[in-house]
This record gives sequence, C-alpha cells and structure tokens, in this order.
Amino acid sequence: MKKILLLNGPNLNRLGKREPGIYGVSTLKDLEERMIRLGSESKIEVICFQSNHEGDLIDKLYEAEDTGIDGIIFNPGAFTHYSYGIRDAIAGIDCPVIEVHISNVYQREEFRHKSVIAPVCVGQIAGLGVLGYELALEAFARETEGEE
Repeated sequence: MKKILLLNGPNLNRLGKREPGIYGVSTLKDLEERMIRLGSESKIEVICFQSNHEGDLIDKLYEAEDTGIDGIIFNPGAFTHYSYGIRDAIAGIDCPVIEVHISNVYQREEFRHKSVIAPVCVGQIAGLGVLGYELALEAFARETEGEE
C-alpha cells in the first residue's frame, strides 16, 4: 500500500475559523478525515501532520523519506514565501512533493506571489480550495496505477 504524507504548515490548524471568506468553512479535521477516506478508496494510506513550527515541518520531511513515505502533499502556508530551510529539506529528499494552497496566492498580496518551494516540488496546485488536496492525492494515485 502506498503511503502519502499530508503536511500542513502554520495557521492551517485554524481552518474553518480563520478568514473563512478566503479559506472556506471546512476545518483541518474535516480535511484530514476526507483525505484519509479518499486515500483508503484508492488503497493509499494518508498520514496527517500539521505544525506551526518550521523545524517540526523540516523534521517531518526528513522522517517521511526515512520511513518510506511515497509522496507528500504539502501546504507550507506562509513558509512558502521565505523558508529556505523547508526548500532545502525538500530538495534534499527523494520523496516527491506537491505544493498545495487553498487560495489563489497569485490573486492576493504581492508577497504571496513568490514560492521559494515550488522549484523543488513536482507540482503546485493553488486556488481550488480543499479540492487542490484531492487533486494532489489523485496525482499520486494515478502514479500508483502507472498512469500519468
């Protein structure tokens, strides 16, 4: 069975409460439960982790490679725009990462338009709400089936 890490960065623990006009009303728990269920339907184990702390996220990236995770769906939140530590951790592992953002970061403040992480990810999905997470899971599921 393929294992996918669902990794969420700072402030995503506040989904459903924080700026619902931008991020929606679904909670992180709702999102995680849905992803686990969808993964199970595709014979993929989804392991969830969220932290507001950069070092914890970096440790989880390295742990993912060391524990046989097959892919990572990662919403790095604000770390997207300035965390060279997270960027270097992604570049330093052999595990593919898809960067996901709930909002369309390119329609928001100028500082959100640059991702230092995207160049070391296999893909980026932004602006489709929580559907972006599902599409990233679908991409990993198709990889399992040999489709691309």
